[in-house]
Amino acid sequence: MKKDKVLLPKNKDVYLSMLGKKITKCKRCALNITRNNVVVGEGDPDARLMFIGEAPGADEDSQGKPFVGKSGQLLMRIIEAMGLKRQDVYIANILKCRPPKNRDPLPHEVENCIPYLLMQIDVIDPEIIVILGRTAGITFFGKDFAITKQRGNFLEFRGKRVLPTFHPAYLLMNPKAKKLTWDDMKKVLKELGLSVPKK
Repeated sequence: MKKDKVLLPKNKDVYLSMLGKKITKCKRCALNITRNNVVVGEGDPDARLMFIGEAPGADEDSQGKPFVGKSGQLLMRIIEAMGLKRQDVYIANILKCRPPKNRDPLPHEVENCIPYLLMQIDVIDPEIIVILGRTAGITFFGKDFAITKQRGNFLEFRGKRVLPTFHPAYLLMNPKAKKLTWDDMKKVLKELGLSVPKK
């Protein structure tokens, strides 16, 4: 994806609020018919660390907030284990609306929605982006992306350092992989110059 020059505002809160209002009115694809709430994203506008998943689930669609279901609760435990809080990071998804029955996002849905996420990334300007799962990886790096091969390795996307790791939903089904994800988070902490909290 080509990185276009973006004129960023001095007040990130105002810009993100305006962008959020625009997203909530979006009708670029049919998901606007089936959604209950748009899930824009939330967190610190000046976050050094940003987490990006693929799409909202049922709980997120109901509450209008990202990662609030079982997967979200696990992600919060991971973030807290890093010595951070939810409000210290920024959390968003590729899609801002829930696909019916939590199916994978369709290519045209991603194409229509990704500009919103890119604007969020440009405004927040995180030092590191953690992408969660295969679908987010494919969106960022193309169809040849394989989460099992590329997780834990820093990649570059539009000038940003990006670390892929397993999606929390995968960890719920494969608890043994939690150690691998924790190893990934320790790399993130090291890259940010933060110490790994003692358990």
